[in-house]
Amino acid sequence: MRNIYFEKTSKEEKLQDLKPKEETITFLLNYSKALKILPGEKDDFEMLLN
Repeated sequence: MRNIYFEKTSKEEKLQDLKPKEETITFLLNYSKALKILPGEKDDFEMLLN
């Protein structure tokens, strides 16, 4: 049981877990395509074009 908690993982294995799902990438790309930012005098205006 002790070995389960004290196994050392390599950096490559840790980076493998951080890869996003394809659904997440698609969602973010579609969101960025729909986002329009208009500069104003004091503030910027954000609009979603969906």
